[in-house]
Amino acid sequence: MTVEDPDSGTDAQGADPGEDPLALRLEGLILGAERRYTPFQAARSAGVSMELASRFWRAMGFADIGQAKALTEADVLALRRLAGLVEAGLLSEAMAVQVARSTGQTTARLAEWQIDSFLEGLTEPPEPGMTRTEVTYPIVELLLPELQEFLVYVWRRQLAASAGRVVQAADDEEMVDRRLAVGFADLVGFTRLTRRMEEEELGELVEAFETTAADLVAANGGRLIKTLGDEVLYAADDAGIAAEIALRLIETMAHDETMPELRVGMAFGTVTTRMGDVFGTTVNLASRLTSIAPKDAVLVDTAFAEELIRTQDAPSSEAEAVEEAAAAEKEGEEPPAYRFALQPMWQRPVRGLGVVEPWLLTRRDLG
Repeated sequence: MTVEDPDSGTDAQGADPGEDPLALRLEGLILGAERRYTPFQAARSAGVSMELASRFWRAMGFADIGQAKALTEADVLALRRLAGLVEAGLLSEAMAVQVARSTGQTTARLAEWQIDSFLEGLTEPPEPGMTRTEVTYPIVELLLPELQEFLVYVWRRQLAASAGRVVQAADDEEMVDRRLAVGFADLVGFTRLTRRMEEEELGELVEAFETTAADLVAANGGRLIKTLGDEVLYAADDAGIAAEIALRLIETMAHDETMPELRVGMAFGTVTTRMGDVFGTTVNLASRLTSIAPKDAVLVDTAFAEELIRTQDAPSSEAEAVEEAAAAEKEGEEPPAYRFALQPMWQRPVRGLGVVEPWLLTRRDLG
């Protein structure tokens, strides 16, 4: 028998009388604890002000729940840990809120994907009369510990890779404002496709594009920043790596008859990084170049072209490459093995960025 909590309108176990019992069981399984606290009680138990607790919860992406008894011991511990980092001087209060926000936004997307795409496919009722929730409970019970371990493993791997890039930065300023190659890859005519394709077909196309792009970016040493349905944003420390990714994306999509044409725009320069995203004029320029790039082609800005020339990934012109090859042959030496070719295009005004000179990037014929 349950006892009503007069302050919250819920029973002593934190359940609202209108809530689905199976949904509550599933919540308890995933959280590993029962509802015990109102937000005020949780904040008090954690030793933080209600104002700070609210800032943390909202940053993590959780809705205001008034004073319903809906929080667990884990919520109290999370508050205590964040506040403890601030009290110890390891994080400022603003940084702690940012940690909460970045973690909440990232895991929210992951959780949505896992429920919508992963669990949905595994929880089709095997027998008539069974509800999806009844099937979901034992599936989650089996998968939860394995997925949790895998999540921690991937996070540690990503943290190690990111920390390695930071310590290799030339100076403290470069740790935040870094020189990167940034690329946008965009499906051509996607808006038209949305009008004539079924939703399921469109979803499959977007998923195939995002999966292919993510795999190519990772395999070739870049970092996928985000996906926007018909567009992906990636970055690389090296212009040659970014160029290779762009051309492989074009080549791979061109061999897939189910995919629309692709266009890529890239720029090289100072980029501000925040919460895993990238900002600044370099990013804006890459986006603008994508919008004016021809189908199945890659446009880069002048700084990107100059970086490829500096690193000897591309000649400044084909005439120079021919001269170098002739001189090398005369001396009995190997000519420079340029991977890419650059062709200057007509200068043109770009909204918000003035006049730019795009360069067409292609593979260089080494035959």
